[in-house]
Amino acid sequence: MSDQRDAVRSNAAYLRNVRPIDPEEICDYIEGSPHPAVVRQHLRELAVDLGLLEREDGTFVPVAEEPVSPRRGPVERFPAAYERRLDDLLADRYGVNWHEDATGDLLRSTIRRFKAHYLEGRPVEYDDDVAAGYAIYHLPGYYAAVQYALDDLAERGLLDRTMRVLDLGAGVGGPALGLCDYVPDDSLLEYHAVEPSAAADVLEDLLAETGRNVHTTIHRTTAEAFDPAAAIADGDGFDPTAPDDGFDLVLACNVLSEVDDPTAVLRSALELLAPTGTALAMAPADKNTSVGLRQIERDLEDERLWERDELGLADEDDTDGRHGRVTVYGPTVRLWSGERPTDRGWSFDVRPDLEVPQFQRKLDAATPADDDEHAPGEFVNVDVQFSYSQLRLDGRRRHELALETRDWAKMADMDAHVTNRIDLVAAKLSRSLSESDGDDGRGRGDRPNPLFKISDGSESIDHYAVLTNETELNRPLLETDYGDLCSFEQVLALWNDDEEAYNLVVDENTIVDRLH
Repeated sequence: MSDQRDAVRSNAAYLRNVRPIDPEEICDYIEGSPHPAVVRQHLRELAVDLGLLEREDGTFVPVAEEPVSPRRGPVERFPAAYERRLDDLLADRYGVNWHEDATGDLLRSTIRRFKAHYLEGRPVEYDDDVAAGYAIYHLPGYYAAVQYALDDLAERGLLDRTMRVLDLGAGVGGPALGLCDYVPDDSLLEYHAVEPSAAADVLEDLLAETGRNVHTTIHRTTAEAFDPAAAIADGDGFDPTAPDDGFDLVLACNVLSEVDDPTAVLRSALELLAPTGTALAMAPADKNTSVGLRQIERDLEDERLWERDELGLADEDDTDGRHGRVTVYGPTVRLWSGERPTDRGWSFDVRPDLEVPQFQRKLDAATPADDDEHAPGEFVNVDVQFSYSQLRLDGRRRHELALETRDWAKMADMDAHVTNRIDLVAAKLSRSLSESDGDDGRGRGDRPNPLFKISDGSESIDHYAVLTNETELNRPLLETDYGDLCSFEQVLALWNDDEEAYNLVVDENTIVDRLH
């Protein structure tokens, strides 16, 4: 680090709690009186390390210490600024009428091809056309999904206004843009994307629309080859590989199903976490990727990534918030000491559809009338359905609860409770499956009664809560959100031989309460 940079740091560290830091003032205190623009650039590079926000007037002030508050209400649309930016990128690449004629046909055939490859489990090669098609089709949904997953952390005060973020397999930037819009304007993000493909060009263009306090770097390499120690050599004492340092948030969104060894990739990501950071992995809601994500979660759970002498811990009970053991924070639960789920683990959230962005509407509407493959809406994708896993190293869980068999039935012992009415605590891990169009994850489509996947973290067989008679006392089953914890009193345990699953019947005799 240069003497000039050292001097800027020293002055900023002194002034940060005294008054707003003005580059034009600091330049007079530094040998050689560098231009204010040079000082401003140094301050931007030091911003995360010093916890400084750049204001519209060009001065720098400390970031507030209050954590990020959870978002209120649903994500309704993909923001117009990003929509225009993507439309401009497509126009620059393919022409103003990119959605029409030969270029429109090219993009439509590209989207059809990568969708088919995905459904067949074949790898997708991301050239310029695939990256453009992927942005058109997937960007809005991923933008919304990550914000819902971040809610779980913000509700518990686990998202700071100053964050170092690593995004593995960042793609065209849906999760990145969602994160940048989720945090308030008075937040400071140092964002590092790892993306080797042509998608990085789209990502770079879209990140230009983010705010002045989002500091972005794109590392054009694979997640497997990424070396944070070499790539993030900022000279300011930040060592992402040290147990007492690291990234506050590591994203691995819609990438683990595309790498050869997803468990190893996510393990490497966890090794880069700060002691109180979170690794957020996401996957599409389809059966293969969702179940695959849950298996990776279970493979890594309870692994110790750091030796105790590295952390200076005294014994096994001295966690100090930094024990280095992989813990499932959410949305799945572990409510019984020593128990872990071994069911298939297909669990995903469903949120309200987004408004249709203009770039999807244009591409779909311009499909030639003689295209026999086309059905209206084929190139519109505004569903928000996703699986996710949040892992931490400090032992925290979204629901800190340890149940006792003298009070509650355990799903691992459900066979002994069949035909009995029991008391149970479980997390709600689906929207109503009876409202789904098509396969509900249990082999059948529409159902007459609301049905929800539930879990207490001990089960080896799928459990479902079936609401057969709604009352005031059991209505919380309908009203609680995905991942919420509920108590069930006097629920009837039955075995469903056709589905090879347990049905917990919620009727007029059952009381359901949401547990906070």
